[in-house]
This record gives sequence, structure tokens and C-alpha cells, in this order.
Amino acid sequence: MSAGSFIERQLLQIQQGGCIVLFRKMNLTCQHLIKFSFYIIAIPEVLVLRLIRPWLLLRWGGLASSRIGHLAANTELYLCERDVGINVPKKRHVDLFFMDSALICNQQLAIMWKRILRIWPSWFLTPISRVNQWIPGGVVHEIGNNSQHDRDVHNLRDNFPPYLEFTPEEEDRGESCLRAMGITAETAFVCLNMRDSAYLDEYIHVVDSGSHNYRDSNIQSYVLAAEELAERGYFVIRMGAKVRESMNSMHPRVIDYATNGMRSDFMDIYLSAKCEFLISTGEGMICVPKLFRRPIVVVNMVPIGYFFTYYSKLIGITKHHYLIAENRELNLREILNHDIGFCLETFGYSSKGVELIENTPEEIRDVVIEMVERLNGTWQPHVDDESLQRRFWEIFPTDAVDAYQGRPLHGEIRARFGAHFLRNSQEWLQ
Repeated sequence: MSAGSFIERQLLQIQQGGCIVLFRKMNLTCQHLIKFSFYIIAIPEVLVLRLIRPWLLLRWGGLASSRIGHLAANTELYLCERDVGINVPKKRHVDLFFMDSALICNQQLAIMWKRILRIWPSWFLTPISRVNQWIPGGVVHEIGNNSQHDRDVHNLRDNFPPYLEFTPEEEDRGESCLRAMGITAETAFVCLNMRDSAYLDEYIHVVDSGSHNYRDSNIQSYVLAAEELAERGYFVIRMGAKVRESMNSMHPRVIDYATNGMRSDFMDIYLSAKCEFLISTGEGMICVPKLFRRPIVVVNMVPIGYFFTYYSKLIGITKHHYLIAENRELNLREILNHDIGFCLETFGYSSKGVELIENTPEEIRDVVIEMVERLNGTWQPHVDDESLQRRFWEIFPTDAVDAYQGRPLHGEIRARFGAHFLRNSQEWLQ
């Protein structure tokens, strides 16, 4: 190739690159202009809505569409509170919702909420919501508390059947997918969903995803429990929209649905609704079985102060908190006194010199089998189980409030802490 040809090619590439950059800038400018025009149009719309407020109050709220836990739990608690009259205006009103992010974490769940809620386009309601916040006096138009929390501190779920239902076509579709996995209508299955940072890294792109890593756990620690369930006749379905590694089990009844190509948004919801129970680490997916009132086993739960106390169908255990400088495990009182019982970021533990140690495979198996035996009526309690349970809840901070919003974290205590964990760690309750 001659020097002249080389230079011509380089100039052409530069020109093409410049065109691409220019196109991107123009596209971004157009987007800003369109967005700006929507905000300008929203000003008179907001003023009209303020004027008609004495006769009809329109309220709106964003659904946390990028995180499945909030899309499930926050939305359901809005409905529960609405139906018992909490945070509900006494005057005639209409509530509207919009997805607060372009990312929809689960399309099937969004579809099901649209059947029972007025969910309007984000491009229309987002400008109205923002402009309403800029003009003083618009708080009454915001749904507010109803859609901004995921903790059932009023213990409302036990008072209501599930709000969501599958259509006949969806039921047929779900049963067909189960048959493709080798699961018949007569066969019970358990879902397993443990947290790692893959989803946040792939989809959310948080600035410091490592701040959430304290909640992660190793999927291989669940193999013992999964294979014990399989030997008892259950299928175990490992779930996850995005996971770091496959589950190392060759048992024919242990299905790594998260990595075998069968996963879909629809089946994530269907499996969560139909499972015998869910094994979880307390990540967002735990909120989907709650929608359908399914039992839940939580392991490796941290922070312990956020234990899901209000859910009557839950048994859980926590990670071990190891004080590195003294080469020992902290007991429950010490965890709370070290200001790590409510710690929501990885640095908070390391700054206190505390290492979080995951539950052993045996601890996970034991609490899972406790759930199995409680559900099938074969559970045999030890004579001191209830006294250990009482001691745990006497120490547990049931009156705690959220440090950021000042709201209670717990209502009536209806969950249970794992019996085997307490039996084997009685010094933990000193």
C-alpha cells in the first residue's frame, strides 16, 4: 500500500468518526429538546390538575421498575394499604403510576401489574411528576409512602389473598414449561435464588457495586441442601436473571435453570408462584413468592436488623460475624452494639474489623429441612426450642427504625429464626 493510499484511508476514517460523533451529539440534542418540550407542556397540565383538585384529586407515583424486589413488594404494599385505608385521601381521587426507569427488571411482572393498576406511559407522567415537585403545594398529588417502602410493618399480607393471577393461557404455558423440565403437576419443586453481584454489574451499573457484596454467597454451598431435597423427592430449580457461575450438582432433580437456557421473565414469576417454597439470601427475588403467599427460607441474611420479621411463612438464619482482631465470632448483642446490625454496605463491616462468614452447607441444609418438616407436619421440636426462640426475639431490636427515613422496620413478629442454628449456637444468645 502506498503512503498516499494509507493517508487517504486514515483521513476517511477520521471523517467517518467525526460524522458518528456529530450524529451522536445531534441525537442527544434532539432528545434533550424533546424532553424539554414535554416539561414545558407539563406546566399548564399541572396547573389544570391543581384547579380541579377540589372535585377530583389525581395522584401519581413511580414504580421501581429496575429492581424486582421493589417492583413486587412496594407495589403490593400500596394495594394492601389502599384496601385498609392507610395513606388514602378521603376525597374522590384517582391514582396513576408510571415505570420510573427505562429498565424493566421483569416484563411478566409489569404485565400483571398493568392488569390491576392504572400504569400510564413514563414519557407522559414523568414530566408532570417533576414539574409538580418544582411548583410549591403539590405534595398532595404524590402517592408517596404507599409506593416508597417494601416492609410490611402493618402485617397486611396475612389479611389479603394474592392480588395477582395468571390467565388460563399463562397457566397452560407455565405447565408446559414445567413438563419440559421433567416436572409434572403432581411433583413438588423448590426454588433456589441466591445473590451475587452479577445482576447489578450487568444491568444497573451502580457506581460502587462492591458496596453490596456483603450480601453475596457461594452457590456451591447450597448443593448439599439441594441434593437432600432431591433425595426426598423434590425438584430444586436454581434461579437467577444473571449469575456468575453454574451450580455444581449432577443430581437429575437439581435444575440449573439460571444457566441452562430455559430462563425467561415469565417463568421467573410462574415458578415463584407455584413453588413449594423458596430458598433465598434475602435479595429482591424474595418478594415475588410473597406476592403469592409462598413460604420462604432465608439463609446468609444480613444485615440482621432487617430480618423479615413480618412474614409469617418465613424461617431464616444469618451470616456469622467474625471479629478479626480478637479471632472470635460476635454474639447477637455484640453485633448490635458494634453498629453493624443495620449496616447496608460492605465497607461498614470491614471498617469495624468484622468479616462476614457464610452459613455452612450443613446450616443451610438444616434450616431447609426444618421448613420441609414444618410444611408436611413431621417437624419434631426440641424441648428448649421455644425458649431459645423467645431469647432471640428478646435481644432482637424489634423497635428499630430506618435510619434514612425514620420509619419502623418491624411490625408484629411472625417469622421464626432457624431452630438448629439456635440449638448449636446457644452462646450466641448470651
